[in-house]
Amino acid sequence: MTAGQSHSFDSHGHDHGHDHSHGGVFHTHAPIEKMKQAFLLTFVILLVEVTGGLISHSLALLSDAGHVLTDLAAIGLSWYAINQSQKPPTENMTYGYHRTGILAALVNGVALIAIALIIAVEAYQRIQSPQPVNPLWMIGGASVGLLINLYLGLGMRDEDNLNVHSAVLHMLGDALASAGVIVGAIMILWTKWYIVDPILSVLISTLIAYGAWRIVKQAVNILMEATPNNLSLSDVANTIQKINGVYEVHDLHVWSITSGKNALSCHVVLDGTLSIRESQPILRDIEHSLSHLGIGHSTIQIEDAGHPHNDSVLCSEDEQPHHVH
Repeated sequence: MTAGQSHSFDSHGHDHGHDHSHGGVFHTHAPIEKMKQAFLLTFVILLVEVTGGLISHSLALLSDAGHVLTDLAAIGLSWYAINQSQKPPTENMTYGYHRTGILAALVNGVALIAIALIIAVEAYQRIQSPQPVNPLWMIGGASVGLLINLYLGLGMRDEDNLNVHSAVLHMLGDALASAGVIVGAIMILWTKWYIVDPILSVLISTLIAYGAWRIVKQAVNILMEATPNNLSLSDVANTIQKINGVYEVHDLHVWSITSGKNALSCHVVLDGTLSIRESQPILRDIEHSLSHLGIGHSTIQIEDAGHPHNDSVLCSEDEQPHHVH
């Protein structure tokens, strides 16, 4: 490569004889089947808890049913989003439809926060004026929710997908809420302290809001193309700079296309006397190292020392580029 020339290599655009498929790409068939099962079983929970809540007059059980309703919407949206993510890229959607799932997760999180506020308001009114409830129906309805949510949540917890992860948070949160309802119902059964029911509702709404905020925060970070939480930009830069033959890395960007699918672009300075063919082993070494960090899609622009750029690893559009050597 002669001085002043630069070439851009997309690690998925050429056959480099190297497998990059393990860099954070997830498979969708298993999540789809699990989401389908989760949708049907969650609908059963909804029916049981609404029936039990109405018969027992328990706000805590109806609150849990409200959470289950949002779970049902979340799972349905996630199921749809994962199906959409299987669509191939197009000229208009060059990354495909992976962000559909992130948008669905964002909607789910915002909806959960709204539900939590509604429950909290109703609970406040009941704390001021406690109403009698039937603890036996509370225990029965909550037990169904506890068992099914534990079965679903524990069975899907290892899936590397934000929508599946958000659904698992819903399920495990519901399982915890159901366990709380059971404990509260036993207390009511023995003490007749009906105020326990709205207090439980406040705790459930707090749990809902906390989980929802985490989902919203993670979805917004992905939409803002922030550096993934499990990656450090300095660690990524150091990994690249440790490769034999790499003099410098700059204009570095790392982001998530969707949960579990990370991407990178950067400029790398090599010896200007290397030809394109001679630079390929270095490029493969960079891609291999990145794949171990969970970065499966990388676009690397190779430059010599005479190519104008800023000294900083980060891209700074306000600074004028200059030669570093």
